[in-house]
Amino acid sequence: MGSTTVGSRIRQAVGLGLFMSTSLLALSGGAYAQQAAKAPADDELQEIVITGTHIKGQDAQAVGNIQSLTVDDIQQAAPLSVGDLLQALPSVGVSLNSNGTQGTSFGVSSINLRYLGSAEGSGNRTLVLVDGHRWVNAVGGRGFRDFVDLNTIPVGLVENMEVLKDGASAIYGADAIAGVVNIHLKSDFEGVRGNFQSGISSNGDGRSLAGDVTIGHKLGRGNLLFSADIVDELPILTADRDLTRTALTAPTSPPISPRGLYNLPGVSSSTLTRIAGTDGSATGDFRTAALPGDYFNTLVQGKDAVGPSTRYGTFLRYTTDITDDISGHVEFLYNHRRSSQLYSPYLLDVNGSQGFAMPADQAYNIFGKAFSGSSFRLRRYMEEIGDRQNVQEVNTWRADAGLEGKVHLWGDWNWDAFVSYSKNEATFDASNNVNYDHLALALGSPTRCAATAGCVPLNIFGKITPAMANYIRYNAHDEDGVSQTSAEFNLSRSLFTLPAGDVMAAAGASYRREYGYDTPDAVVNATPVYVTGLTETSAATRNPTSGSYNTKEGYVEVDVPLLRDLPAIYKLDVDGALRYSDYSTYGGNTTKKAGVAYRPVADLLFRGSYSEGFRAPSILELDQGGRNTQFQAIDPCNGGGKGLAGCASVPTSYSQYNYGNGLINGSTGGNPNLKPETSRTDSVGAAFTPGWLKGASATVDYFAIEVDNAISSETAQQILTSCANLGGSACSLMQRDPTTGQVVNVLQAVTNFSKIKEKGLDVSLGYTFDSGFGLFTTGVNASRLFQFDNYIPQPDGTILRQELAGHSDQPRATYPYWKGQASIRWNQDDDGPWGAGWKARYIGTSRDIPNNTVNGGHIPAIVYQDVQVSYDFRDLLTKVTLGVDNIFNVQPPASAANNPINFDMYTYDVRGTYMYMRLSFRM
Repeated sequence: MGSTTVGSRIRQAVGLGLFMSTSLLALSGGAYAQQAAKAPADDELQEIVITGTHIKGQDAQAVGNIQSLTVDDIQQAAPLSVGDLLQALPSVGVSLNSNGTQGTSFGVSSINLRYLGSAEGSGNRTLVLVDGHRWVNAVGGRGFRDFVDLNTIPVGLVENMEVLKDGASAIYGADAIAGVVNIHLKSDFEGVRGNFQSGISSNGDGRSLAGDVTIGHKLGRGNLLFSADIVDELPILTADRDLTRTALTAPTSPPISPRGLYNLPGVSSSTLTRIAGTDGSATGDFRTAALPGDYFNTLVQGKDAVGPSTRYGTFLRYTTDITDDISGHVEFLYNHRRSSQLYSPYLLDVNGSQGFAMPADQAYNIFGKAFSGSSFRLRRYMEEIGDRQNVQEVNTWRADAGLEGKVHLWGDWNWDAFVSYSKNEATFDASNNVNYDHLALALGSPTRCAATAGCVPLNIFGKITPAMANYIRYNAHDEDGVSQTSAEFNLSRSLFTLPAGDVMAAAGASYRREYGYDTPDAVVNATPVYVTGLTETSAATRNPTSGSYNTKEGYVEVDVPLLRDLPAIYKLDVDGALRYSDYSTYGGNTTKKAGVAYRPVADLLFRGSYSEGFRAPSILELDQGGRNTQFQAIDPCNGGGKGLAGCASVPTSYSQYNYGNGLINGSTGGNPNLKPETSRTDSVGAAFTPGWLKGASATVDYFAIEVDNAISSETAQQILTSCANLGGSACSLMQRDPTTGQVVNVLQAVTNFSKIKEKGLDVSLGYTFDSGFGLFTTGVNASRLFQFDNYIPQPDGTILRQELAGHSDQPRATYPYWKGQASIRWNQDDDGPWGAGWKARYIGTSRDIPNNTVNGGHIPAIVYQDVQVSYDFRDLLTKVTLGVDNIFNVQPPASAANNPINFDMYTYDVRGTYMYMRLSFRM
């Protein structure tokens, strides 16, 4: 899809080289750096369990491509949520975040490892664990979700995080196709620690406040830990940023206007609009509408680019040594979130063919003529009703209890067991929509209106009073929730000893039940009485959803040391895992994983693995009730499509911006006929930790992933583009008005794609050293995406190959070839109070699909740079940190595929320069 010139490739390579060389004191160990320290001796590993295995004592480098984030990394990032940390990693693709009401994040923060999920329209293929246990899925966005909301995990309690960038379904079960994120919280803590942070953008908006406090106390053989946190973020409006203030693609005929656009048969053959400064009480107050004077971007006026959000929560954990060999824990979590998104007022666009009519004697019909039929059309920006707003109130509860210990029976057995119950419950309120039945009554017969309780005649041509607005306004209220019940038992030990070492094994069994429900507002789904072809209100409709499933699983895992301390073979190990999963919805399935780790010398490791994955369709993918919605997409048939096969019948006068707000009407829903998806991941890599250069490390890992029967849905943009280019059966998922060419509906159906193929490379360099005037920790991480192809079955039986690497194919979905991070952190010394840091994030070039005239379809590379300085007032037990993110105020690159918000809000940052101060205290 599009070619890249030699010149642009050179520029891209030079840009990336400059970015990386600026930071290269370096090889990883630093912020966001892959921890690749020299393998510790066996006696140092006995009680350590790392992400990617259930076997204690495994060599972290040998297990796989694991990237670690430490407390120092967290402090340097000054995050407001766990998602802020993870989404900045080069291996993480488009993820839901706080940016934008034009998307569907609705206050949720997710992680999309390897671009495989989770984001809009993609299933969850990244498993999120907290202390090795699954976390409950998200709710609060017009129904429940099938991925974790990272905002529910208390960032102030995080001790470290491990990101396994390798398939791990055989180790952990479903959802681990792309990899695993394991977040470790503080435990056995004594004392008091806390943080208070405040920040604001250089534009004076987007203010944030955050605070957390953790208290730990030893109680006999146990430890009691309590934590509380709060985060409050204020919005950033699209009208307050140059890029988002107006749409990149202007309409070719009059759009909706706050003064109204009226097609009144018998009065004028042209579209009329009210003259500015008049009140619409006389026929002379109207004139023929024309561009550009009657145009402004109603889609983003007053809209949130970053929505406001308030979160607070508590966490309680008690751990105790019951005996010398058995310990236990019990923990509880509560989190509350209130988030909202502001939209422009409703863009009314109705006509007589839908049942709307205006008799000559209607109270505010100044033209004295009866209007009805398809030629009668009313368009108006309904400012008097107010800005539309979505508000989510989400409550998260979690309880977890477990035991772990050792059994001395025919050797030492390590075991652990836990049970947990979690639930998310939410309300979703959508305000300032229009009730179409009430609108028809208010415009229609005065006799019928007078006979209807509460009816207030509407002045559609002039000033709409509060009483009029109240009658046609509708506020919708939805409720939804999810719950997760799980139990697990694990056992591990050394089976026997070979000349190269102990053969280690682990085995376990688990049970998990997932349940979800979504109860939409009843009136929104009601059948209207007075209008046709519309629902009762302008709020998005959807049918109720409810479903559940359970899974029972068992696994075995083994690590075998084959050779050791031989010429050219310092160490050679193989490992394997086998998991059987029994789903209540699909029956049984077996996944396997095998790996090899070879050290020719102690400092150098070569590793490789093969893993299989399995993911059954989620409740949402199977059972989601059908709903009507609108999609953000560019119709290639604008202006007749310039000879494209699927645009032959579209009039040359057609423009999607003639209709309502320029968005594409569509529908979505679950698919009970979905099949499970399977995957294969192959990876090879190397890690180098030279003994002659203490603190240095380097890793490189190549991966190839293939997902068969991938569960997803074509985006509206993909459907429109395929139809335009191919015509015929490729247009079966969409409908056009045969006269005007307007897209009436796009069906975004969840289906099993033929497959997804992805190939890429991860590189990590780091170096930690003492310079004599302070300790430097430096790091560079980069990911190169060679291939990301969707293979989509077409109605005619052919397979459409969609190449996404290096492209932005739809709103909020950018796949740059290169992404990278670099960091330098300095501490004065072990006792010195001063510290400082610099970090940079590189996002490489990409190209819009379909190509357009905005920058020639080119999306340039950008580099965000952050700086930080800190001073520790030791006598006051307080550390003060000052930081500036995006110090050079780099703005997101324009992308017409993301019209009208104009940039990919899930990849780039709209805040601009952001300044913050943090106070950290300890007692």
